[in-house]
Amino acid sequence: MADAPNYLDPAVLAQLEGLQLRAARIVEGYVSGLHRSPYQGFSVEFAEHREYAPGDDLRYVDWKVFGKTDKVYLKQYEEETNLICYLVLDISESMQYRSELAPLSKLEYAQSAAAALAYLVIRQQDSVGLVTFDDAVRQIARPSSSASHLSQLVRLMEMTSAEKKTRTGPIFHELAERFTRRGIVFVLSDLFDDPEELLAGLKHFRHRRHDVVVLHTFDPAELDFPFQHATMFHGLEGTGDLLVEPAQLRRAYQQEINRFANQVRTGCLAQGADYVQLRTDMPLSVALSTYLSHRRRRVR
Repeated sequence: MADAPNYLDPAVLAQLEGLQLRAARIVEGYVSGLHRSPYQGFSVEFAEHREYAPGDDLRYVDWKVFGKTDKVYLKQYEEETNLICYLVLDISESMQYRSELAPLSKLEYAQSAAAALAYLVIRQQDSVGLVTFDDAVRQIARPSSSASHLSQLVRLMEMTSAEKKTRTGPIFHELAERFTRRGIVFVLSDLFDDPEELLAGLKHFRHRRHDVVVLHTFDPAELDFPFQHATMFHGLEGTGDLLVEPAQLRRAYQQEINRFANQVRTGCLAQGADYVQLRTDMPLSVALSTYLSHRRRRVR
């Protein structure tokens, strides 16, 4: 990728710094270094007591308190844990698309978003990993919080080549089994695949108790269909070429693309996953900082 953009664009990162990437549900901790988590474990630091209830494990009774008060209380603990963030990046052929309305292809835009998220997570001393996929898992970088890991992730993204079809459903099922530690899973993709299959795959992540954020990436031309004259459309992922009179298709096309996006969005929200639609003509700093700010306020 000789003309690869600078994924760690300082203008993007400057506007994102200071935001805390937080999971909406507890995924073994918050970010920004070590954090107090209400996730109740049995290690690290004693937090408080609660009154014994039938069925509680007697191993955690505080007998000193019992001796003083003649009441049975259990010790509770707070864990200090780090967030695990998984970036799942679609590198299928359709992600190559870039219209004249956008400065970056969908793949370049998604790579930039992934790099910015990785920067934030590592800066906060949490762990981030990367998976690239098309019709199979292509590259895996296991989660790490080291400063050098960021460079490794960027190098992996620079090595990608978008040439094949996508198979989101089977890939998501496979990754849900591979991601053994609960964390937050960011999916960066146009999701041009069977909606029912991809939603079933996303549900597998949720079943494994991961927090899921879908960054559904579109070129503006894919949503707005701005073409005015007879246009030859090159079908990505093996669908062939087609000469089209846009005026005859615009309404039907827009209805179909909106139906598709709404189906994915509704399915994500029904599972408790977050859904964010990204347009590649949208400044990346605005897109990510707006979403992360909203997320931070929501989980406070």
